[in-house]
Amino acid sequence: MNPFLQIRELKTHFPISKGIIFQREVGKVKAVDGVNLELQQGEILGLVGESGCGKSTLGRSILHIIRPTSGQVLLDGVNLTLLEPEALRSARKDFQMIFQDPYATLNPRMTVYDTLAEAFRAHFKVKGNAIKAEVVQLLGKVGLPASALNKYPHEFSGGQRQRIAIARALAVKPKLIVADEPVSALDVSVQAQIINLLAKLCRELGLTLIFISHDLSVVKHIADRVAVMYLGKIVELGPAVTVVERPLMPYTKALVSAVPIPDPVLEKSRKRMLLTGDPPSPINPPSGCPFRTRCPYAIEKCAQVVPPLEDFGTQFAACIRIREIQGLESVGSSRAG
Repeated sequence: MNPFLQIRELKTHFPISKGIIFQREVGKVKAVDGVNLELQQGEILGLVGESGCGKSTLGRSILHIIRPTSGQVLLDGVNLTLLEPEALRSARKDFQMIFQDPYATLNPRMTVYDTLAEAFRAHFKVKGNAIKAEVVQLLGKVGLPASALNKYPHEFSGGQRQRIAIARALAVKPKLIVADEPVSALDVSVQAQIINLLAKLCRELGLTLIFISHDLSVVKHIADRVAVMYLGKIVELGPAVTVVERPLMPYTKALVSAVPIPDPVLEKSRKRMLLTGDPPSPINPPSGCPFRTRCPYAIEKCAQVVPPLEDFGTQFAACIRIREIQGLESVGSSRAG
C-alpha cells in the first residue's frame, strides 16, 4: 500500500543577506534540514520538539505556505513541489491548516456565516440557500449551534473560535490537515474538548492529521505515531505510546522527563534528565549529531558522525550510542534494585 503522504529529503532554508545596495548571501537558517516521513491515509502523526526546532516550518512547508528549498512532498500521488501557482491554488482544497491563535486567523469584520460560506462559493460554486444548509451542517460537526451564524469572532470564547477555525478548514473537504499547536492558547479543560473533537473528526471523515505540539502528554492522547524534531531534523519516530513511555533518543528522554506527573509522590521521586545550555543556532549547526552539544552521553565520535534514523525494532532513532546507553541504564537500574 503506497503512503498517502510522502516527504522526501525536505529542506527549508532561509537566506541571510548582508549589505544595503549590493546585497550578498552570508549564510542560511536551516529551519528544516532533510526530513523524510511517510503517512498512511487516516493516520494522526504528532510532531513534537522545543521552540525553534523547525516543526511549524515543516508543517507550513508540507502545505507550501512556505516554499521548500528542496525535496519533495507527494500527497495522494501528486507532487506538490512541481505544481505551478494556479494548479497549487486549485489543489489547496485537499490540504488545510489550523493555526495556534484562532482570533488572529479569523477576520473580525466577517460573521461566522461569511467566513464559512466563502469556501463553498470559491471551491464548490454553491449558491443561495444551499450554502446556509452546508454551513449549518458544518457548525453541527464542530459542536456549535446554528445561532452562531450571524455572530462575529469577538462574541465567542477561545475554544469556540478554535471550533470555527476547524470548521473553516473542514469546509473544503480536505484530505490532510496540519494543526499547528491548536490547543496551546486554550484552558486545560477546553484543550481536552478540542483534542477529542479533532480525533472524532479524523475517525468519521477519514482525515490524515499532523498535530504539532510541544506537549508530549497531549500528543500521546491523540496521535498514532510521534515524530520528535531537533534542529530541523527528525531524531525519533515511532508509535506514540512507545515513544512517550520508552524513549530511545536522549533528547526524547529529556522531553519526556519534563512532562509533569499528576501523582505528587511519583513526581517527587522520579529522576529527571535536565538539559544544559540552549539549542545551537540553525545558522551554524554543530558537526555530527546536532544534539551532541547538550547530550550527557556525547563522546568524541558524536562530533564526527551524522547519525542516521535507524530502526531499533520498536521505533526509529538517530543516535550512534543507543545500545550502549540502554546497557548503561540497565546496569544502573539493577544496581539501584
